[in-house]
Amino acid sequence: MKKFGLLVLGGIAAIVLLANMGPMIGLAISLLVLYYSFKQFVKTDSTFAKVIWAVIGLAALSASAANFPAIIGIAAIYLLYVVIKQWKQEKPEITESGDPFTNFEKEWANLKNN
Repeated sequence: MKKFGLLVLGGIAAIVLLANMGPMIGLAISLLVLYYSFKQFVKTDSTFAKVIWAVIGLAALSASAANFPAIIGIAAIYLLYVVIKQWKQEKPEITESGDPFTNFEKEWANLKNN
């Protein structure tokens, strides 16, 4: 039953990820433009160039804020990571022989001896 729940949760997360792929790409591009404009703003000495780079940076910041649904896509990526990690996690064996009743028989023998 746990595997079925993980499968359903992973499917929903994959659908949400695909639905938010566009905003995620837009967010990545706008953050890249914002980073580049900031680097150029710091590097330049001209006042006119600083104003131009500041305007470009503000436009990129505005575009980044407009792509806020990409945060949901990033959360879906993390959820998919957790689901895959849980899916691959193997259950530890109860005893070395793999028989769950071996431990019970040892405990029962200890209780009978006391």
